[in-house]
Amino acid sequence: MTTQGPNRMMDEFARMMTDAAGAAQGVRREMETMFRTQGERFVNQMDLVKREEFEVVREMATRARVENEALKKRIAELEARLGGTAPNAAS
Repeated sequence: MTTQGPNRMMDEFARMMTDAAGAAQGVRREMETMFRTQGERFVNQMDLVKREEFEVVREMATRARVENEALKKRIAELEARLGGTAPNAAS
């Protein structure tokens, strides 16, 4: 019985340590979930734009800028053909 005593105690200690490690991992997962949930809530309250939405709007702005420059150039060319005068609104 004396040989089983220390072995049994070591087995019990090992089991307790395994249980403690499992409990610690469970607490860690719960904390990560809580922090993630709080972080998502914080970001949602800040009304931030998602990256994909930002990229779409940036592309739209770039296209609008290019089109605006092309229209400015076309207006300048048309004004030059007309001798630099704006057309009469009455005609």
